[in-house]
Amino acid sequence: REQPEGTPQPAPRRISQERQRITGLPLYFQGYLSVRHSRCQEFRVYWTELRGTMLFFYDDKKAPTYSQKLDISALTSATNVYPDENGSARFILVLSNEELELKANDCECGKEWKGFILTVTELSVPPDLSLLPEQLRRMHEVLEKEKNRRIALNFSSASLSRKSPPSSALTTMPACFYAVSRQEAIEMLEKNPSCGNLILRPGSSSKNYAVTIRHKLDVPCLKHYRVMSKGTSYVIELERQVTLPSLQDVVDYFVTQTQGNLKPYV
Repeated sequence: REQPEGTPQPAPRRISQERQRITGLPLYFQGYLSVRHSRCQEFRVYWTELRGTMLFFYDDKKAPTYSQKLDISALTSATNVYPDENGSARFILVLSNEELELKANDCECGKEWKGFILTVTELSVPPDLSLLPEQLRRMHEVLEKEKNRRIALNFSSASLSRKSPPSSALTTMPACFYAVSRQEAIEMLEKNPSCGNLILRPGSSSKNYAVTIRHKLDVPCLKHYRVMSKGTSYVIELERQVTLPSLQDVVDYFVTQTQGNLKPYV
């Protein structure tokens, strides 16, 4: 089975949103890759997505659900990208428990894949790959997003383990809570207005939260509100502070005060 030719195009928006919902991870890079596990003899072509430090493999470019996934966070090393007899480019990812051989359309595409993979696993843009300025710019953008994602994850883990059991905290966390940075919340609201216009996210310290909203006025308006954790209550920092018993009540307050003009992002 030959790899499809041409520049990979993004999946339709509906499918992209479904993949985002299922994986819960930001999309950093995507395209066709031929994949061979160390225990297999044949390559298999997948539409592949790099999300966070995970590779998701789809049997079809338009399939909403992945058929395989691979955690590459513990990547040991990656070989140089080398051409094969058919003009494709290969390289091997060495993990703690297996090796994964990847084959891209050409050397440039292979170097790009390797560059993005090393960027998210090593948290630095590899200096030794011959890449175009635009490719390097995108890798630096992904690097900042991945750093912010990990900061938010650490915050979320710390806040959920604070005072109450994780299982209890998880069940009470509103559906519109996302462990994202301020900038990522803005991008989510701007790119997917049909999903809602209110996001609850981590605040600037480990004990606090923030609400980012996008008002649907003549000109869209973005605002951010601090939510302080005080004892067993939460305080919204408005001109007149509002104290509520739970984060869900915080979300409900914004919705009711705007007569439903604000909708949680889910």
